[in-house]
Amino acid sequence: IDKPGDKPVVKMDTPAGRVTAYGIRENGRITSISFHNVPSFVYARDQTVDVPGIGQLRYDVAFGGAFYAFCNAEDLGVNITRSDFRKLIDVGVRVKQAVMDSLTITHPFEQDLGFLYGTIIVGNAHNPQHHSRNVCIFADGEVDRCPTGTGVSARAALHYARGDIGLNVPFTIESILGTTFTGEVAEIAHFGSYEAVIPRVTGMAYITGRNELLLDPTDPLRDGFILR
Repeated sequence: IDKPGDKPVVKMDTPAGRVTAYGIRENGRITSISFHNVPSFVYARDQTVDVPGIGQLRYDVAFGGAFYAFCNAEDLGVNITRSDFRKLIDVGVRVKQAVMDSLTITHPFEQDLGFLYGTIIVGNAHNPQHHSRNVCIFADGEVDRCPTGTGVSARAALHYARGDIGLNVPFTIESILGTTFTGEVAEIAHFGSYEAVIPRVTGMAYITGRNELLLDPTDPLRDGFILR
């Protein structure tokens, strides 16, 4: 989408709701991109669960467009590094399954969003100027290359609820690859019965390709199909 101006705005409808993104353009080039996410909130704090092969584990669950279980790398005996990625997948999947088996998750408005999407493992930042490092193990054992925008949003809700950060206080999170997102609480909101925040997440994006979809009027499946 070619938008003019120094701060172009794009509004997108996502499964979790409307997201407003904007870029910062300097000398004709986008230098950073931010988005205001959907209301994000803490679902469960300071829970414990017995994870096979790990034992009792403390975790939190928060929503930032999807539900995640948050736990500490130190408690799992892992490092958030490329060399440890197979172990991260293994423990991340086990934690997700254990939490799913022990905690019922429901979204206040959208039934389709009422499930645990992944595990986010949090550890110390490698750069002392950054807040922390995390990795998201999601779906069926996939690893997110970035700090996870919805996860950073959920962490904004968690840190605000714990009193770790205030309104408009940025915190920078590293990914397993060392790339970063900066999150902050832009607004306070109410979302159903939950005290929520509107997170702002800032990072950078790059064009890696273009896609063109064609509609053939003679295609019997041109309008799509549903199997389930």
